[in-house]
Amino acid sequence: MEFTFFSLLNGLSYGLMLFMLSSGLTLIFSMMGVLNFAHASFYMVGAYLAYAISSQIGFWPALVIAPLLVGIIGAAVERFGLRTVHKWGHIPELLFTFGLSYVIVEVVQLIWGRAAVRYVIPPELSGSLFTAYSTTFPMYRGFMMLIALLMLLAIYLMLTRTRIGLVIQAALTHPNTVETLGHNVPRVFMLVFGGGCALAGLAGVIGGNAFVTEPSMAATVGSIIFVVVVVGGMGSLAGAFFASLLIGVMQTFAVALDNSLVTLFGRFGVDFTPDTPGYEVLKLSISDVAPILPYLLLVLILIFRPMGLMGKREG
Repeated sequence: MEFTFFSLLNGLSYGLMLFMLSSGLTLIFSMMGVLNFAHASFYMVGAYLAYAISSQIGFWPALVIAPLLVGIIGAAVERFGLRTVHKWGHIPELLFTFGLSYVIVEVVQLIWGRAAVRYVIPPELSGSLFTAYSTTFPMYRGFMMLIALLMLLAIYLMLTRTRIGLVIQAALTHPNTVETLGHNVPRVFMLVFGGGCALAGLAGVIGGNAFVTEPSMAATVGSIIFVVVVVGGMGSLAGAFFASLLIGVMQTFAVALDNSLVTLFGRFGVDFTPDTPGYEVLKLSISDVAPILPYLLLVLILIFRPMGLMGKREG
């Protein structure tokens, strides 16, 4: 019971962290049709800016200032870079964001170096949130979960209950009509891109000290957030949320299991011998294959449900 309870909590906290990362990418794609390959790099920039700000004036100001700065950088990228190549189609956009990701990594290394920086959890959040079954649950993980849920609520309310949310959604499907009504559609898209980057920056502020803040952190999470977006359904915010939780819980439980696949199948009455083809692979523990499980899920989703868990079929 203790193993299940805490593995589930850890899985949910990791999944909500993935949602914080993937939500901005999902919004940008759903509103603009741009698959931003540099999204994880904005996550890294958020972590480094939070480290720089928190070392001077504390973590709490960094929690607000760093995402805003990342959002401004993202808006500038859209205005002076992405908008220029947008007229040439999606392939130039992909190549632009792909190249931008490498530029950002090099700039970060020039400013902060190649080694990891000491971006630590603030003392007021470093204790335990509660104790159950003689095991403590860290307060900071609870804080991560709270921020992710508040962010989900804020995005939902903005898109469904505010005027700017209605304009954004209308600009996606009827840009000419929105422009006729006096709204600046390119500016709307600039704000959407900047807002999506700001969400990635917020994830960097929260995740940078929970994990490790280093130049390779973007590459570490870059592939997994695309798995989340595709599994959930391209452009579906609800799909990204459920896919994040699914992948987070699945990986957390898998990492914690030391049993081999031979043992697992043996519980269901399926026995393997050393002469069985692929026996050496089946001897691997479940924790050994945990890193590939999200990608296996991605392949299965693409085979059996290409539009994703909550995506909509076009046409």
